[in-house]
Amino acid sequence: DQSHIETMRHAFKKRHDYVVGALNDLPGVRCLPGDGAFYAFADCREAIDKVSGVADDVGFSERLIEQCGVALVPGSAFGAPGYIRLSFAADMSQLKEAMKRLAGALG
Repeated sequence: DQSHIETMRHAFKKRHDYVVGALNDLPGVRCLPGDGAFYAFADCREAIDKVSGVADDVGFSERLIEQCGVALVPGSAFGAPGYIRLSFAADMSQLKEAMKRLAGALG
């Protein structure tokens, strides 16, 4: 039975749109909408430059998991230094908490 697919597609579209919008609201972060998968891929080069003691996306990701408990994957793992990858396959309440924490760390 495939009847639940449209409901799931709508839920993930809502999560995608929320995360992309919230990332774009962070200072020094830019994120284009994606066409598939459950990840946002954001340009954080400007934000990385503003964080004292952080030289690259790896250090940035490490700092954010230590400081606010949000796990991000450095873009350099995908050949895109200065970017981060964030999954939005969590429920909306977790995503809102993650974005709140990131805003607090980068705000």
